[in-house]
Parts: sequence; C-alpha cells; structure tokens
Amino acid sequence: MSSLSMHRTLQGLGVLSALGVLVACGTLQSTSPAPLKAATGASLPQCEALASTLQLPHTRIESAASVAAGAVMQGDQAVPAHCLVKGRMHERKGSDGRDYAIGFEMRLPVAWNGRFYYQGNGGLDGAVVPALGALGGGPLTGALMQGFAVISSDAGHSGPQTTVFGLEPQARLDYGYQAVEKLTPMAKQLIAGAYGKGPDRSYIGGCSNGGRHAMVAAARVGDQYDGYLVGAPGYRLPYAALAQIWGAQQWAPLATPGATVKNPLNPNGTLPDLASAFTPQERQTMAKAIADKCDALDGAKDGMVQATQACQAAFHIKTDVATCSGERNGACLTAAQKDVVARVFGGAHTADGQRIYASFPYDTGVAGANWGTWKFVDSLIRDPLAIGTIFSVPPAPLKPLDENVSQRLAMFSATNDSYRESGWSLMTPPGEANPANMAALRARGAKVVMYHGVSDAIFSAEDTRQWVERLSRANANTGSDLARYFPVPGMNHCSMGPATDQFDLLGPLVQWVEQGVAPQAVVASVRGAGNAGGVNTELPADWSAKRTRPLCAYPTVATYKGSGSLEDASSFACK
Repeated sequence: MSSLSMHRTLQGLGVLSALGVLVACGTLQSTSPAPLKAATGASLPQCEALASTLQLPHTRIESAASVAAGAVMQGDQAVPAHCLVKGRMHERKGSDGRDYAIGFEMRLPVAWNGRFYYQGNGGLDGAVVPALGALGGGPLTGALMQGFAVISSDAGHSGPQTTVFGLEPQARLDYGYQAVEKLTPMAKQLIAGAYGKGPDRSYIGGCSNGGRHAMVAAARVGDQYDGYLVGAPGYRLPYAALAQIWGAQQWAPLATPGATVKNPLNPNGTLPDLASAFTPQERQTMAKAIADKCDALDGAKDGMVQATQACQAAFHIKTDVATCSGERNGACLTAAQKDVVARVFGGAHTADGQRIYASFPYDTGVAGANWGTWKFVDSLIRDPLAIGTIFSVPPAPLKPLDENVSQRLAMFSATNDSYRESGWSLMTPPGEANPANMAALRARGAKVVMYHGVSDAIFSAEDTRQWVERLSRANANTGSDLARYFPVPGMNHCSMGPATDQFDLLGPLVQWVEQGVAPQAVVASVRGAGNAGGVNTELPADWSAKRTRPLCAYPTVATYKGSGSLEDASSFACK
C-alpha cells in the first residue's frame, strides 16, 4: 500500500474510498501529545524460505506458505496475496502431563503497510483462528485486507470448548495475559526477519475476551502498542461470569417447574428452561416499552434508542411495562417478573449487599436471541465451567443454581502454593483504569478506541462507560485525547440485535494515532438482505436493508437534524 500520504494510506485501508467511515472528526486538544509518525510500507521478498531462515527465541516455525490473492475471501472481497506462517512458542509438558504450547499463525501481506495487528480472539481461546484481523461488529474488511501483518493465537492451549487448561497453573497465566506478552516481541522479530524492518506502528484489538486482551496489553505492555481497539471488553471477566450465576438464581424461581432445554455442549444432556422465566415474547414487549419511552429522545422515532443515558432516567420497568392482571400472555409482565428484571438490570450483588458487577442499561436489544442465550443458557454451562476451573483458587466445580456467590467471590482473590496468582489478577488489567499506565500511554501518543453493544448481556456497556469515566476522573483522558468510547445502540454481544452492527473503527484509530485526528462520528450500517458480510436476521422488517447511523463518541448522541431520510446517517449529527 502506498505511503506517500496519509490520505492515500487511508484509501488503501478502505476507510475513505470504500466505506466512507469518517463522518466528522474533532481535533485533539492543544495540550495533547503530537501524533506518532505514520507507518511506511514494504514488500515481502520471499515466503516459503521463512520456514528455514527464521530463528526466533522459544519458537518453532512449522510452515510458511504463499496464499494467492483471492484464495481467501472476507465477505465478497478478495484478501490480497500474503504469506501464511504457522508456529508454536514455549512448547512444554504441563504439570498435568498434557502437552502445551502457544500456537499461532501470522499472515504477512506481500504489499505491507508497515503496521502490525495483534488479533485478540474471544471466548476461551483454544484455537488458532485465521489471522484476518477481525475487527468486531460484522465488518466487511479486516486488518489483513487493509495491509497489516496480523497474528492470531490459541493463547497457550488447545480446545475452544473446554476449560480443563484452567487446572494447569501456567496455562491459566498464558490465557490471562502471558501469551500476549510472549507473542508480541516474537511477532515483531518475525516481521523484521520477513520484511527487513520491524513494524513502524503496532495495534491490538478484539471483541469480548479479545477486548480484554487489548485492555490487559495496555496495562501490562503499554510500550509495545500504539493503538488499542477494544470491543465489548470482558476486562472484569470473573465478576461478570459470577454475575451470570447470580442472575440465573434470580430467574430460576420464575421458570416453568420441570421444563428443560437441550444442553448445547452435551447432546444427551438437558438444562433447566430459564428462558421460560422471561420469554422472547415478553422481552419483545419490554423492548417495545423501552422504545415507546425513549425512541424519540434523539429527535426521531425510528426504532432506535440513541440517547442511552437519558433513557435510563426516563424508563421505569415498574410503570412503563403493562402489568399482568391475569395469566401471562406475552403482552405484559407480572409484578414478580418486574422485580427480577429490575434486580438483574440493577447489577449482581451478594446477600449482604456487596456489588459483584455493574448494572446493565435498558435498551431495545433485550429482545435479541443472543441476549437470551447468554442469560439463560450460558449462565448454566460456560460461566460455571470458567469460574470453577480458571478463576477460582483452588479450582472447584459448582452447581450454578445452588452456588453461594459470596463464598465463590472470595475464591477469585485467593492464592495457594500451586496457583500463586489469583484469578482476578491474571484476568484483569492491573488497577482496572490503571491511571499511571494510561497516563504513560497518553504521554507518548498512544490511543484507545472502545465500542460496546448497549444490549450486551454478558459484559455490560455500563461497565465500559464507567471505566472511561474513571479514566477521566484520574486526569488520564483530558479532552478525551487518550480514549474514546462508541456505544452501539441495540447491539448484543459483539454483533446482532436491532442495530447498525457493521463498522470499521480500526481506520479511524490509525488516523488518530498517526495523524492526530480524533474520531467523533463513525458510520455504521445494518447487515440487511444481500449484505456480503452476512445478514442480521434480527433487523425490524420496516428498516431499510441499507440503513446507516453515526456511531458517536461518548457522551455525544446521534441526534436527528430535523430533516432528511431516517435511513441515512447524514440526517443525524453527534451532539
């Protein structure tokens, strides 16, 4: 990709010419550090020979193979020609007798833009997914498409559906933060060996656990990355998982006695049907009530609640949703249901009132299928497994509906001779907001762009908003010149829901880091019928298949200008 000017660089990124991402942008405050020097590209002289010529500490290169342009597709776009390098780091025999290593792949573009992107993957990791530089939010392009050299890893263990690695102390640490610490310098050495120069600028990003990886990197190896793309970050993952257990216990008394559903992790197993406590029809009724109360707060009745914070003050579950006077019929909620919904959205706490996790904002995405799966299914299978094997010291299984959350909470901060670092410590950015480290990032010109679906059911968008507020109170984000947060109304966990869930925030992050232009409004689109990136089946029928909206940097809100199409982002301004 050309490096003659940043304008042409951004065109190569697909930011200006392909997606028209930037709608408007504010400039940095006069006290902000100068932007970092823009990256300059290079060409890859060889590929297959890298397997034998690269000699990297604690690393075994297994293969290097050329991938022709178009052999890999992202949506309907052909990924450019690149070199696929596969390898393993720190191969060892674990204390449990199992074989461990940090498996990885790197994809090196033939036409490189001089940038490195660490792709933080989601969930439990455990698999080396293609290093395309996935950006979250259903984008049409990824970092590899945009010319970055990209790495992806399994974070030190294999098996994405199992938590058995959590019983092995070092595997825990690799999953928590050490895999990123080990892979980062190796990847930069690999890039230097391949191109004859290291990356000029380095970025890390991901959604969910990938967003957590990015936040942990900011706190622990902040000198290694210039830009952080943080999506729906589970940066307090142990507490969020425990909040799920607490929530399941709230729903259980309202569920249909004896009703079960299939266990997706065990074809022969069943789970209590917690969804019967708050059915899809009832959630749709609540979503409509939220829209009736809050939709017009942004100046347009368009089925989207942009004014999230104003909605929290305006909407009241007890009075704004119809109360059932007889049997439940989907069009109302019982008084008992309203009590439980209010408690769950208000945030988990122990019996003596100690808060476990943040509250959740009311938003129309509560009707999304993804929302229900996290609350009613994953709270009974995935969260208990992670808590019992990865986050607790000592590891101990749990029955979610019978668990004493106060006792389990104490196990997150415990250590012993085998597990010398607590589950809380290994999973969470030191000091959470970590003002000292964040101030150091700010001083050298690094930037953080965050996004979060307002209707995320597992990691609360309110938790992310509060992190940004704490950063500001610590004077580490003066004038929002270090971190900017983009809430995505209606979106569930990383995608889906009634939302414009397709966007690219990496291009604006690069422009901020290397040009000093801070993103204020970024265009997002729905994934309607015919969308090459995949169709979002939860879009309302009366929305255009090409609806767009600006994602606005908090605390500004996408506000209707008073005229123009309700399907077009240009009819809205961030105010």
